[in-house]
Parts: sequence; C-alpha cells; structure tokens
Amino acid sequence: MRVLGLDPGLRTTGWGIVDAEGSSLRHVADGVVKSDDSLSLAERLVQLHRGIQAVIAEWRPDQAAVEQTFVNKNPESTLKLGQARGAVMLAPALAGLAVGEYSPAAVKQAVVGTGRAAKDQVGMMVRTLLPGCLVKSPDAADALGVAICHAHHLGTKRRLARAVAG
Repeated sequence: MRVLGLDPGLRTTGWGIVDAEGSSLRHVADGVVKSDDSLSLAERLVQLHRGIQAVIAEWRPDQAAVEQTFVNKNPESTLKLGQARGAVMLAPALAGLAVGEYSPAAVKQAVVGTGRAAKDQVGMMVRTLLPGCLVKSPDAADALGVAICHAHHLGTKRRLARAVAG
C-alpha cells in the first residue's frame, strides 16, 4: 500500500510517500509545496491544492493521511492554517483516496514512541525508520511521520480484523 502523508501549512505544505508491506516501510519520495505570500489567500490555497494534485498524479498513492490542526494562540493564524488544511485535504479526497487524520501527538507517538517528542526527534526517527531517506525539509519529515503513523494504524486495523474474523 502506498501512503501519502501531508503536513499542511499555508506557506509550506510538506508531503511524503511511503510504501507499506506488512510491517515493512520503504521511503518513496518527499518534498514540499510552497505558496507565494505575495498572492491573495484564495490564490495561495489554489497553489497548495494544485501542488498536492500534482504529487498524487505523479506518485499514485492508495491512501492519504493528514496532520490535524492544533489551536494556536493567534486565532487568525489558526484560521488560515485550517483553510490551508482544507485545500490540501481536498486534493486526495477528490482523487478518491481515503484520508486519515492524526493529531500531532499521535504522529509523534507512532514515530518516536512519545507524544511529546521534539521536531528534530521526529526527523531523526523518520530517517531511522526509512533507511536511505534524505529528507528534503522539516515539513517533509513531518509529512513522512504522518504517512508512517497511518501505515502503522492500517496494519493494526488489518491484524484486528483478521483476529476478529478468525
């Protein structure tokens, strides 16, 4: 199963793709989609949406997962992040992909083993879990963490379904 992880941001949205086979994970690709802050909000959201559409068209994931928005102290920033998240989530949904959602703590727990891990710890563990992966940016590392989290949750759901059926 090919999983697209997304770490939405209005300036920079990270994306990462892993192939999951059983409990084995393999890095496929990662990168970022940037928006031009000299444009209107609507135009920036279009840039993010089209950028993720292009990633989906090129890499053909089977599922997608996105990090949930945390509430910021600045309500305007939180609202803009939510709008970016919506534009980013729409791309895989329109492509017919199931889209999982995970809190930042759940992603950190799945990747590092603790929900309070620092950003650099997530990047280090992503490189450890995906040998040979040279992550292009912290946003891409976070997106790969989301993909890893989703792959782990999918594996657990499959094992549970087999146990119940069995």
